[in-house]
Amino acid sequence: MSPRATQLDELYSLLDAIAQRCGGPRTLADCHGRMAWPRRGVYFFFETGEHRESGSSPRVVRVGTHGLRPSSSTLWGRLSQHRGSAGGGFPGGGNHRGSIFRLHVGEALLATGNYPPEISGTWGHGSSAPPHVRTVEYPLERHVSAYIRAMPFLWVEVDDAPGPDSERGLIEGGAIAVLSNLARPPIDPPSPTWLGQRSAREAIRRSGLWNVNHVRDPIPGDAFLDSLARCLG
Repeated sequence: MSPRATQLDELYSLLDAIAQRCGGPRTLADCHGRMAWPRRGVYFFFETGEHRESGSSPRVVRVGTHGLRPSSSTLWGRLSQHRGSAGGGFPGGGNHRGSIFRLHVGEALLATGNYPPEISGTWGHGSSAPPHVRTVEYPLERHVSAYIRAMPFLWVEVDDAPGPDSERGLIEGGAIAVLSNLARPPIDPPSPTWLGQRSAREAIRRSGLWNVNHVRDPIPGDAFLDSLARCLG
């Protein structure tokens, strides 16, 4: 067994322990801000139909954290950006300009050809958009919300301060690097029907992840696994 395969098995073993602690994976469709979220943490998303090669467990399709630079960002605040809005002027929609995860899923959905062409002209452009643009983009934002809200996820508390030596950053970067199949023999590759296969971004298609940062990093050492294990006590 290769060192990377060994690390992946250990990562998934730790995720099983996190699942037991969380009471199993949740979906954002069933989550809200009044739940007992830790202030800071790392999250791992899975996806229906995406499994490890052994078929024994679902494979991770996105890893993320928040506030690695000084900010008031919280774990739930970041997850709620991915979830999208519950009410307001665009209920069930969201803001892909505030969530790179939403941006990537929306780009892949656009590639299916099932949306008005004018959405392609504005999607991902600018850091904000006027109401008339948001109205045009609303159908796609709703579909992005529905897609992400259905994805099971796990989270682990890592309540360290923001900064270049953040343990959250170590865990996030290490996990993405070892999960990524970009430019290396694939382990647990995505299924042919995975939506990410439609992404225009090579980093997503070839890594098998809804991530673009860290997917080209070298195979990490075990420090990220040691940190993740410590977080579980």
